[in-house]
Amino acid sequence: MSVLDFHGKELRWQREKAGLSLEKLVEGSFYGKSLLSDIERGQRRIPLDLARHVDRVLSTDGFFERHCEDVRKARKGGYAEYFADVLELEEQAREIEEWDPRLIPGPLQLEPYIRAIVLAAYPTESEEDLAAKVAGRRSRAWLFEDKDSPESWVVLHESILWEPILPPNEMAEQLAHIVEVLRKRRTFTQLVLRNSGAHPFMMGPAKFMTFADAPSVMYTESMDSGQLIDDPVLVRQYSKAYGRLKAAALDTETSLRIIERAAEDYRNGKHHARLA
Repeated sequence: MSVLDFHGKELRWQREKAGLSLEKLVEGSFYGKSLLSDIERGQRRIPLDLARHVDRVLSTDGFFERHCEDVRKARKGGYAEYFADVLELEEQAREIEEWDPRLIPGPLQLEPYIRAIVLAAYPTESEEDLAAKVAGRRSRAWLFEDKDSPESWVVLHESILWEPILPPNEMAEQLAHIVEVLRKRRTFTQLVLRNSGAHPFMMGPAKFMTFADAPSVMYTESMDSGQLIDDPVLVRQYSKAYGRLKAAALDTETSLRIIERAAEDYRNGKHHARLA
């Protein structure tokens, strides 16, 4: 039994022992019964503030607050604490749409690319921690490579092609990998050109996740923090902005051809003209 399953079963046992329905237990919190149901079935991690609420209502003496950290550790691997919820939601999502103005999305990154961006942000990172981050990020490759993975829509900025963070041969391999994976999965892929002017989400990344039986959520992050937004009004607002971003981007086939040509330019030593 996993840590998530164990605490889910314990939560359900304590709730039923207290004679409370799902609705009654979440009453007074900012969460709904669908999340609580997912937690009891071992599908979601209990957020810290909900754990405190549950402990207070059920008089469990801080049990769920103390143990929600165990659940977080069980799921995050080499990832930052604030990303733990996203890892869980990715496994349940029916569709994932994402954008990053500066970097290739994590599940599409190869090891040299991962090592370069991690060491740029944390130059004193130990080899052990670096290896954990590489392994963790590569483990998410299933999001684009498995036949049962969520339907995906990826919007990239052209700057990722011509602001190289790797030697030419490794940039060529990284870009060729993107094209191979996205073509094989028939993922919707769009490229925003550098001369496209102002557009939504210029300041940071965005990820939208849609589920079969739960409200959509949006996730965004900066260097050392992340925010998961589940307020329906805000998610709709940001989704409309994402639609405008897609409208400003090239179509899938044109975008993939440009990425493919960039890989060839790096491979053949012609990238210098593009960087000028």
